[in-house]
Amino acid sequence: MPALVSTVRHWVPPPVTKEALEWADLTCIDIAKAKTPEGRAEQVRLARDATHKQGFFYVINHGLDQAIVDRAVDIGALAFDDVSDNEKLHYQARIKETGEYLGYKLPQYWTIANGVKDKIEHYNIPRDASRREHPTVLRPFLPEVQRIIEFTHREVLNEVQKLLSLGLELPENTLPDLHPFDETNHSFWRFMLYNPRTREEEEKTNNIWMKGHADHMSFTAIWSQPVTALQIKDWDGKWRYVRHVENALVVNVGDTTEYLSGGYYKSAIHRVVKPPADQEGYRRLGLIYFNYMSDHTPIAPLLESPVLQREGITKSISGDPPTQETWRKKRTAAYGVTQLQRAEDGSEYEIVNGVRVTHYN
Repeated sequence: MPALVSTVRHWVPPPVTKEALEWADLTCIDIAKAKTPEGRAEQVRLARDATHKQGFFYVINHGLDQAIVDRAVDIGALAFDDVSDNEKLHYQARIKETGEYLGYKLPQYWTIANGVKDKIEHYNIPRDASRREHPTVLRPFLPEVQRIIEFTHREVLNEVQKLLSLGLELPENTLPDLHPFDETNHSFWRFMLYNPRTREEEEKTNNIWMKGHADHMSFTAIWSQPVTALQIKDWDGKWRYVRHVENALVVNVGDTTEYLSGGYYKSAIHRVVKPPADQEGYRRLGLIYFNYMSDHTPIAPLLESPVLQREGITKSISGDPPTQETWRKKRTAAYGVTQLQRAEDGSEYEIVNGVRVTHYN
């Protein structure tokens, strides 16, 4: 572990909610059990079935101490509370122009509904944090941030990808090899802060802080945190809350993996809503890692999978499949700023690279 360079002001989250909420019943993937021959077969089945049905699951017993996660949250708070507005502007991401989130996404960038803009701020760090310059206050802590980035990629997501490769009856390194931790990979880390909104803003948006959507990358790993606001559109079409589990990660499958699996693994539709009454008024600070394939890799079904050969291809991108880089940049540039069209079922959609992308309000 990198030496701790200094103490950091501790971020104090609220107590977990005691409200009676409808919770999603999510599978727990146990990394420690997956290390044994007996447990591995069970974890393959659990990962395969959870991803086929919901696209959402917890990862537990991964081996990283909760204190390191808490420290990362404390460091993340510096990016928002200890960086001046001028310095944030200096490091602001040019999202629409470049198709990249790296740097700050400042509040009031995305349109939520009825003229209301978001109150979400995030700071995004590339997989290799040394690839770019960062705000002064964060620089002493970058070795610690780099460690949790690498851990999340290698020890969590690559391990999950092995299980899901086996679930497709492919060699276990099939998906990890498509998601290497090297210079061809543009996965990134995000410190993400949701700020409370006014009563009028909540009424105009029906308490939606971020519209329902599926992530466009392969996998998203969220370190579980206490403010309850994340919901998934469950297998039966109902929205349910994701419960906080101490020192767990909440992992969801994105569109890239759904296309790789020919629709067998489902990309998870999720949204963020106003927290319950006993957590209102608190800021919600999260740690998220977005995982991509190598940029040059085409997003095409893994036709060598016996599972796909039996089940058939139910979802793919028509025509020549885009590379991960093309898909990544076009989806990133369009999100939250494109004029959406209304569908008959009340959802909204846009067309990105010839693909219909749905948003749920």
